[in-house]
Amino acid sequence: MGLTISLVVLFGVALAVMLRFKVVGYGGAFVAMMFGFYLASTGAADTVDSLMRALINALPTQ
Repeated sequence: MGLTISLVVLFGVALAVMLRFKVVGYGGAFVAMMFGFYLASTGAADTVDSLMRALINALPTQ
């Protein structure tokens, strides 16, 4: 049985953990959120998506 987790959820959880352990402050979290928001609306979104797909496909499977 496979489990699919959205990268948005994964990064959201990672950011929440960083906030919980105070690795990143609230200002840094806001900057990270805004960067992601604006990056998604640019032409770079397709490039980032392709890069992430290539990295995911490069992971070994069982």
